[in-house]
Amino acid sequence: MVGLQDEGSSPPRSGGEVARAKPETERGNAASSSRRSPDKIMRARSLRHGDNMAEATLWNELKAKRLGGYKFVRQMPLGPYFADFACRGRKLVVELDGSQHAESQYDRRRDEFMRGEGYSVLRFWSVDVVKDTRGVCETILAALDGRLSEDTVASDLRFVFAISKTSKVEGS
Repeated sequence: MVGLQDEGSSPPRSGGEVARAKPETERGNAASSSRRSPDKIMRARSLRHGDNMAEATLWNELKAKRLGGYKFVRQMPLGPYFADFACRGRKLVVELDGSQHAESQYDRRRDEFMRGEGYSVLRFWSVDVVKDTRGVCETILAALDGRLSEDTVASDLRFVFAISKTSKVEGS
């Protein structure tokens, strides 16, 4: 038949499915504006490989939609920062902090930046994740389900609430 390729022929030279199967960063598609630069991808990967015990413990609870069916990602680039864990669908960032973060002005600037991007931020002490994983997960679920809806600061947690654009319209 005319126009049919032999079964043993190679893929078309134009790239076709072979080119589309590669991630955008490997295709070299500079014309499109990707939110993921190769530098940010490499940095996020290195952060994921440097998990501490608390991050590994929490990730085990969050991955594969295990927590209430919500999808989380790790080390998501957000502007100049990387969120430890993020649920894009509910615009929630979960950060785990060690003692070096106590009263950190840098973290407050990060929180305000993320809030400006529409993300609420939940901060836990790493030790609390290891000691009380269930309690931490219940608090995350409360934020995801909308049961936390105002800024909250306690000795074991900090929640910075971001009012979504749709909430502003509904509440008006």
